[in-house]
Amino acid sequence: MTMKKIGLIVLAASFLGGAAAIGAYKLLERPNDSFTLADRQKTMFASNVTGVSSAGAPDFVQAAAAVSPAVVHIKTTYQGKSSRGGGGMDSMLEEFFGFGGGGRVQRQPQAASGSGVILTADGYIVTNNHVVDKADKIEVILSNRRKATARVIGKDPNTDLALIKVDVDNLPFVKMGNSDNVQVGEWVLAVGFPLDLQTTVTAGIVSAKARNIGILNRGNSMMTEEEYDEYRRTGQKPTRTNNSIESFIQTDAAINPGNSGGALVNAAGELVGINAAIASQSGRNEGYGFAIPVNLAKKILEDFKKFGSVKRGYIGVNFVALDADVAEELKIKENTGLYVSDVSPEGAAAAAGIKSGDIIKKVEGVAIYDSPDLQERIGRMSPGDKVALTVLKSDGSTKNMNITLKGESSVKLAANSESKATGASIAKLGASFAPATAAQKAKYGIKSGVVVTNVVPNQMFDYWGAKKGWIITKINGADVNSAADIEKALPTSRDGRTTIAGISDEGSFTFSFNGN
Repeated sequence: MTMKKIGLIVLAASFLGGAAAIGAYKLLERPNDSFTLADRQKTMFASNVTGVSSAGAPDFVQAAAAVSPAVVHIKTTYQGKSSRGGGGMDSMLEEFFGFGGGGRVQRQPQAASGSGVILTADGYIVTNNHVVDKADKIEVILSNRRKATARVIGKDPNTDLALIKVDVDNLPFVKMGNSDNVQVGEWVLAVGFPLDLQTTVTAGIVSAKARNIGILNRGNSMMTEEEYDEYRRTGQKPTRTNNSIESFIQTDAAINPGNSGGALVNAAGELVGINAAIASQSGRNEGYGFAIPVNLAKKILEDFKKFGSVKRGYIGVNFVALDADVAEELKIKENTGLYVSDVSPEGAAAAAGIKSGDIIKKVEGVAIYDSPDLQERIGRMSPGDKVALTVLKSDGSTKNMNITLKGESSVKLAANSESKATGASIAKLGASFAPATAAQKAKYGIKSGVVVTNVVPNQMFDYWGAKKGWIITKINGADVNSAADIEKALPTSRDGRTTIAGISDEGSFTFSFNGN
């Protein structure tokens, strides 16, 4: 082959390659906002690092270089409105990083900061809800030091996720990975702006998965100013249904205040989590950080983009995770799975035939041991989606069920079924219950009762000091043996007060409250 022919072939290949690149760029440039975030990522992404297996010798240099340009510094400003022990960035920082102490009257910060991760070239950015919640202005500082004002597309305190948008094009962005493939012991990098420093990269390993540290429910239970005023007037603290989803990736990569909303990436430079919290007594890194799995974030962020809010599917059950102690309390042989303590009458579980006393053993064929195992999987789904559950029935049989998830209204029917007489409901009590066994009744010499299987922090039973294992025998003078009996008994008070009686190892107890 002559040199002239070789030259022509090279020139043609170069021309075709250039044309393909221009075509891809133009495709990305199209202003069609109907593309999903995943579609946009497939077109082109900032991270094209192949890396090596984390079990070998990961190349942190490549991953850091690919991701750092797409992690941004977020600065927020607030009006100086007073806050009653919660709300906004200040209270969430106290909960997440250990600053100060909860319930006092304070003022929101005039300014605060966090991190964010660019997901598309046209400026969609994921961060934490607590980074941008209630901010009057959100300013994003890009890797080239350019500043841009962002607007909120959607935010969700139940997952602590938010999607914001800047009107800037041709931005670098990070490729979303698969958090299901993350393994304990795998190398990861945390990228963000800790302590108001410039872009900082720290390395560590994944030390655990599916961690529930109770942080989101505590944040959501803080009183607003209006609730505080109502509390001072009536003496009753507000209660809320806990819809939070916590299934954190735990890592020992150093995470500090300011890292919130930043990237947790694997050795290939793929986003596997959104940094959200640390376990700390001092407010600084003491060894463990927690990130929201990207597979959960994908669904939430797409809902933000499409609807502006999250459309969650629900099974419609209350449950308690089994272990040896809980199994002993319930007098059952099984010590793994989720014990169903209550079923919403109009929910998906009730329609499928799940009842109190059943035990959920698997979701989509995977064994479950704690609440995050189920909640994260369901959190990725929408109303109308089907989920496969393996359920051990109270009669000892095992059934595989395909359950069609329902919307939030199906679980609210049970949670908000407040009586006109007292305004009381199981949801307001802040606890879940299971029928007392014959052995438990014999132990205490009682003929009726339900066992407290779970107590929700900062709600009514928690305020009274109630504990798991206590037995409620009567409500408003009526015997109770099931959650249905509780719902039936709560409205029966004649004087507007609800009276609850029971027994524990410490002896008999009675307490009452104004149900209005």
